[in-house]
Amino acid sequence: MSVSGSSSPRHALFTAIKKARSGAYRNGVREKILSLDALNEATAEISTWPGYAPTPLVNLDTLAEALGISRIYYKHEADRFGIGSFKALGGAYAVLRLLKQQILVEKGAAATAAQIASGMFADVCAGYTVTCATDGNHGRSVAWGARTFGCKCVIYVHATVSRGRSEAIAAYGAEVRRVPGNYDDAVRRASRDAQTDGWQVVSDTSYEGYTDVPRDVMQGYGVMIEEALRQLPAGRSPTHVFVQGGVGGLAAAVCATLWEKLGARAPYTVLVEPDQAACLFRSAVAGDPVIIHGALDTVMAGLACGEVSLLAWEILKDGADAFMTIDDQAAIDAMRLLANGMGNQTPLVAGESAVAGLAGLIQASRHNDQRATLGLNKDSVVLLFGTEGATDPELYEALVGKTAAAVLAA
Repeated sequence: MSVSGSSSPRHALFTAIKKARSGAYRNGVREKILSLDALNEATAEISTWPGYAPTPLVNLDTLAEALGISRIYYKHEADRFGIGSFKALGGAYAVLRLLKQQILVEKGAAATAAQIASGMFADVCAGYTVTCATDGNHGRSVAWGARTFGCKCVIYVHATVSRGRSEAIAAYGAEVRRVPGNYDDAVRRASRDAQTDGWQVVSDTSYEGYTDVPRDVMQGYGVMIEEALRQLPAGRSPTHVFVQGGVGGLAAAVCATLWEKLGARAPYTVLVEPDQAACLFRSAVAGDPVIIHGALDTVMAGLACGEVSLLAWEILKDGADAFMTIDDQAAIDAMRLLANGMGNQTPLVAGESAVAGLAGLIQASRHNDQRATLGLNKDSVVLLFGTEGATDPELYEALVGKTAAAVLAA
């Protein structure tokens, strides 16, 4: 493994000589966790849900030219199922799969999503409770799934989750419980209470003894990635993907799905994290999962995680090509750039966690050593996932200087 780039957190870049390019990763590692068959099942299921429509893939031509690369494609998730983020594809999908299993056990019936949503099995679903910890978006997805399919929901938020995010979760009928500590403390509290009360945890992070549900969550995320590949111009594949970190579930889904779909043509995968919550970066440097303690204080609330998902790490430790960190100002600048538009680009509303990949790309493009290490050049085609809109409207306005409505009106 080799380290390149400045020692400053703002410019931190870690690259690893991976097994992926030699074929070891392709030959069985990812299929044990995420598979093409399971992705097809998730796509077939989610595409039948009311309100489903592929989110747009936006071409950021003017920005690409400014950064000295060929193309930037931005998968814009701000309107996914009306909840404002890509998370609906994961948490709600996992809730549905759990309810299907419970109905099969109690009724012996292979229920469809439409049947469950219609209340046909309300006697089973009404007595079922799902729970999770969240920084905001995952909890909203689980709460939305619980309301859609008719079960109870208890969501745990930690000390620094904003009031706006908490209220948005409660708006879907969930009971919201605020607990001290950081995200990882909330994960442990949700797990303990679920064992005591007989609830089912629907977490987007996996840990020892808990992998099946997070696998479903990640498999649901794959639907977004498959959409993006279908939306690319014919014959064009990404050479690079910059994707935000967090616990690693999204990044692992991106990495595995792109290998499934593109094989040896899979892009160079770069993971981007806040410098104050870089558990994946530090794990990559150490070669094993590293836990970061403390407040994990970053404006990128959805990425404020101190412990990697063990399931995601099994994919990322050999599947990702580079890990980098950004500071909060880089994310804020990227939000403003999208909100103001660039050249003839239509202004876009993107939340603070949505833009980590974009901010990482901009940072790398402006440093010759990082460009060289990552192979960024005039022929590069970069795929980004803008994973949320203004999921905390008050914070969005404070950071961007205008409301989301004003950006859309422009």
